[in-house]
Amino acid sequence: MAKLPIVEGIERYIKEENISFCMPGHKNGKGFLKTIEGRELFNNLISGDITEVDGVDNLHNPEGIIKDAEDELSKYYKSKKSYFLVNGSTSGNLAMVFSSFNEGDKIIVERNCHRSVFNAIIMRKLKPVYLKNKITSNFDAPLSIDKEHFLEVILENKDAKGILLTYPNYYGVCCDLRYIVKIAKENNMKVLLDAAHGAHFGVNNLVPKNPMELGADMVVMSAHKTLPSLTQTAFLHIGEDVPIDKVDFYVSAFMSTSPSYMFMSSMDYARFYLQEYGEQEYITLYEIVEKYREKIDELEGFKCLSNEVIKKECEMQWSGDYDATRLVINLNKGYSGHKLLDYLRANKIQCEMSSNSSVVCIPTPFNDEEDFEKLYLALKDCDLECITDKYYEAVTCDFPKQYKLPYEVMECEGEEVALSMCNGRIAKGFIVPYPPGIPLIMPGEVISTEIISVLEHCIEIGQTVLGIKNGKVSVCK
Repeated sequence: MAKLPIVEGIERYIKEENISFCMPGHKNGKGFLKTIEGRELFNNLISGDITEVDGVDNLHNPEGIIKDAEDELSKYYKSKKSYFLVNGSTSGNLAMVFSSFNEGDKIIVERNCHRSVFNAIIMRKLKPVYLKNKITSNFDAPLSIDKEHFLEVILENKDAKGILLTYPNYYGVCCDLRYIVKIAKENNMKVLLDAAHGAHFGVNNLVPKNPMELGADMVVMSAHKTLPSLTQTAFLHIGEDVPIDKVDFYVSAFMSTSPSYMFMSSMDYARFYLQEYGEQEYITLYEIVEKYREKIDELEGFKCLSNEVIKKECEMQWSGDYDATRLVINLNKGYSGHKLLDYLRANKIQCEMSSNSSVVCIPTPFNDEEDFEKLYLALKDCDLECITDKYYEAVTCDFPKQYKLPYEVMECEGEEVALSMCNGRIAKGFIVPYPPGIPLIMPGEVISTEIISVLEHCIEIGQTVLGIKNGKVSVCK
């Protein structure tokens, strides 16, 4: 008899009744079943998988119901225009970069950006200048932009056409966007944001502000990460000074010509949910997360990320923001975040990700208090001796010299060379130690003896390093 591997695998997962503290934001359908409007969408979802038949409009040339829905989206997020993206935030990042910059433009970009941003930079043949992140020694995680380094980069690169940042990062930490926008505008630079994890921002005053209200020119948001929307759905918002025609072209160019009406319906519902129910629902979520953050902090071996912790880590110099609906569980030195993630999975609690010393949870209003209680009890019952691991601090160093632009490396013939023999060679790919998950080497940068020493240390202590396989690195011939 023929098999259905994916269908059967999903059925098994559903039957296990896992608690979800990971994407998507609707938490196994709960986000649709919580409201009357959501239940109607849920019940009609598969039958709503249609194409551009008469009366249901066309996403590539919206004039009817899709235009009305995008207008409602724009009105809610206070943009000049907003778009439904059925190819996820990746397509939004590509469209954002291509519509904002021309080939050969210089841009300032956060080193801790999503790979789709770097792919867009390569494809558009841009000249990137990188921004440093502050790394906390206790959480082994990037906290925010290094403001002193940011000002240095601005002063040295006044010919840059724009700045591209992540807002917030995976840990829920936001840079001081209002300040960055002010400096950027003084230097005639655009501000573009990958706000994949911030689609709920601005719903009330307990979460960070909607970045459109802080002056960003273009913002991409993943609807599915924190809202009740299907996986692969996202929004793109543009500000007053952005030319619409150019954005229209690139949004359409990077999007499927067979857009899913199920996706669009779920995005329409996500906006509706925020508008009608979101303010109170996110107050409730905030209160529950705060309650369990305090309870977890009282457990031996655990400490949660918070505004107060970040300020302490940054020695009170931090002026950004933090999404307090996110729950980042940190372990004392000597315990493994990866092992804790596995332990929680064994207890049918699915979290989003782990680093060497932390586990990241993405709660939404569709996690009830019972979910948090089960998480807390699992942590309380955790035998810390079973998740011990050798501690090693995240290593960083100054950015290497850029010999070739990233897009130029694509045309280079590559070869695999032992790391110890790479001094002076040009990297063909990314080399990324975890933690902190920020590229130590970007394509086109020169591998120095200092970099080799840092990477050898990472390997020696057992740290995960992407871009090194069997002790070899891909370099340009």
